[in-house]
Amino acid sequence: MSIILVVTFFVLMLASVPVAYALIVAGGLAVLSQGMAQAPLLIVKLFTPTQSYPLLAIPFFILSGSLMMSGSLGRKLVGFAAALVGRYPGGLGQVSVVGSTVFGGVSGSAVAEASALGSMLIPWQRREGYPPAFAAAVTASSSVIAGLIPPSIPLIIYATVSNTSIAALFIAGILPGLMLAIGLMTVCYVSGRTRGFPVISREQAGHVMQNFWAALPALAMPIFILVLLRAGIATPTEVSVIAVAYALVVSSLLYRDMTIARLALALKETGIATGVVMMVIMGSNLVGYVLTVEHIPDTVAQWALDTLGSPVLILLLMNAMLLVIGMFLDLPAAILLLGPTLVGLGQAVGIDPVQLGIIVAVNLSIGLFTPPIGTTLFISSSIARQPIGAVVKELWPFYLVAFTVLMLFTFVPALTIY
Repeated sequence: MSIILVVTFFVLMLASVPVAYALIVAGGLAVLSQGMAQAPLLIVKLFTPTQSYPLLAIPFFILSGSLMMSGSLGRKLVGFAAALVGRYPGGLGQVSVVGSTVFGGVSGSAVAEASALGSMLIPWQRREGYPPAFAAAVTASSSVIAGLIPPSIPLIIYATVSNTSIAALFIAGILPGLMLAIGLMTVCYVSGRTRGFPVISREQAGHVMQNFWAALPALAMPIFILVLLRAGIATPTEVSVIAVAYALVVSSLLYRDMTIARLALALKETGIATGVVMMVIMGSNLVGYVLTVEHIPDTVAQWALDTLGSPVLILLLMNAMLLVIGMFLDLPAAILLLGPTLVGLGQAVGIDPVQLGIIVAVNLSIGLFTPPIGTTLFISSSIARQPIGAVVKELWPFYLVAFTVLMLFTFVPALTIY
């Protein structure tokens, strides 16, 4: 079965078939190769994961982020970021990083963040005299912070694969998200000083406290989520529903910019995004079944233990494998496919599943702005109307920061399981 699975999947990927369809077709052919009597099992394996209660949090968090990012609140968040760091060297690049960090606490989706923030900030940076390729590089790299800051969609998916607490993963993701943000802001600052990027005036940036109060409802969202989870007041799924209610109340009563058309658009975007994620989950569950039946995860784990032995070498192997896979597969699909193998291998060498979740998230997030199939890289490049090669040339210091953060969280467990 596994040979049919692998060959079919790679043929479909080379033919540019979407990952979700490739997973479903490859997994389906592998199962049916054992006879048509396996057809009922095929249907069961496809639809069983969609009944998972924790996964209900995904569409609600996507909806809450869409509601809050599509209105005036998004502009107020950008205004706060500009007032906070816009007047420093490389300030508009730093605005992108701060905006991504704050938006990450609202949307949980790097792709949504790259689209929403990039469409606002990349043209602004171009008008102020920033190189468009640099503006695209900042957006492509900083938008992945959404995969670490709660409510992170990738961490929710990892939690369902590894049976790890979503609340523990959310809390563990805060520090790497902030460290990545600080590192990227440092790159923008140094680039601004050495390359003479324009600096916006205090009048253009606005008053910090005035913008802070205007953006406070959005800034409070991730704190609100963590308090509810940490105090045990609500489950992650219940918190996601509360987040939608919060977004509706803030937009309708405080900012007074909620309309039927905007609500309908947010529901449409949520439906599309959720459908994509769920199809990937369905296909990955089918592929996971095939791999489990043939004991592939156990075989890989045993090979790593027998061949490498050292936890340090195994961690380096995990990182290398995740970085390569992340260059070619979407983040949810990679988590679902590699999760069972990595969790089993991590348990065998004593790696905490929470730490492993952060390692997986950071690795695959780097893949989002790495060619040849980096989603945020392509989105940012298209907005900036720059070739991929030009943006990648500007990305090398951002890669350096991301790899440094990755190594820290790989070999210093206290940073994730504090």
